[in-house]
Amino acid sequence: MRYVVGCTEDERGREAIALARALARAPGAELDLVHVLPGPGDQLRLAQEREYQQYLAGRADAWLDKALALVPADVTARKHIRTADSFAEGLIEAAEEFGARLIVVGAASKGLFKRFTVGSVANALLHASHVPVALAPSGYRPPRDITRLTCALGTRPGAETLLDVAVDAAAMRHVPLRVISLVTLDAGPGSSAAEVESWAKSHAEIALAKAVEGVAKRTLVTAAVASGDSIEDAIERLDWDESEVVVIGSSRLAARSRIFLGTTANKMLRALPVPMVVVPRDHVRLDEQPELPADSD
Repeated sequence: MRYVVGCTEDERGREAIALARALARAPGAELDLVHVLPGPGDQLRLAQEREYQQYLAGRADAWLDKALALVPADVTARKHIRTADSFAEGLIEAAEEFGARLIVVGAASKGLFKRFTVGSVANALLHASHVPVALAPSGYRPPRDITRLTCALGTRPGAETLLDVAVDAAAMRHVPLRVISLVTLDAGPGSSAAEVESWAKSHAEIALAKAVEGVAKRTLVTAAVASGDSIEDAIERLDWDESEVVVIGSSRLAARSRIFLGTTANKMLRALPVPMVVVPRDHVRLDEQPELPADSD
């Protein structure tokens, strides 16, 4: 099970590695640290430009050696330099080449501490990737272990698949799963407060029952309702563990097996103080189950 990590020579790159380190605690996880150089245009036919490209590659290789040193010795990690028209394109191509289950990147460096400001690379990934994308907030530091997985769940198409993905990931990692009902954030302007509250509680109870059945006693499951005057307000009212990760689905407008970040998810992203994993539409699994050793006679 391989994760592609977008590595840049700045704080954003270190935050991506920090999140990848935390996620790599899953059994069988391996990290591919990838730096993408701009694709050579016609001007690079000139010897001087080719030499500059070689200089950039050498600098990237030296920095990737330092990045590898940040990965714990018990986690398999490799370094790669790719060339593409954009950083996001290079990461997507690397994920396809390696059969990666996840792409990990850092938030834009101008974001508030432990908040997301979606930069151009993350934005491109969140509109094109065919595998889940994990985003580290600004200032993120790796916890010793991920202590909880939170699944932010609405009622729109794809919600049931997302819950299955979250249940699978929590059970495999042996961490508690919290299911957050986003019904109040999906409610239309014509709904009364009492109707929305009743609907939200019912939705949370149904999701909780399905999650409990899915984990089959492999881990603890709880449920909560996100409510507030705005999406940001709802997120702020919930309690957050610095060592948890949020899983959310892509918009119903996304093409099959692709990510397209919807309005609710985008606003959540900017308010969250913890990492977020965005799962493509109709995606069935976040992690591969590790193979069991064959019985020896």
